[in-house]
Amino acid sequence: MEEIKIRLTTAEEVREFVRAARKCEFDVDISYGRAVVDGKSIMGIFALGLEHLLTVNCHGENPEFRQSIGKFAQEA
Repeated sequence: MEEIKIRLTTAEEVREFVRAARKCEFDVDISYGRAVVDGKSIMGIFALGLEHLLTVNCHGENPEFRQSIGKFAQEA
C-alpha cells in the first residue's frame, strides 16, 4: 500500500482528484487524523476539510493515477 501526502485547496482540485481516483480499479482512501473517507467521494473529501494536509492510501498501483495527483503532493 502506497501512502502519499496531498493538499487540495479548491473545489476544482477535489473534482480533479476524484476523477483520477475513479479510474483506479482498487480502493483509494483519504485520511486526516482518525477520519478515513473514500477517495472516490467528493462529499467525503469535503467532509475532511480543505485546510488540512491529507494522507492518500492507494490499495494498488496505477502510475497514471500517481502522475495525475503528483501536483497535489506535499512534503510531510
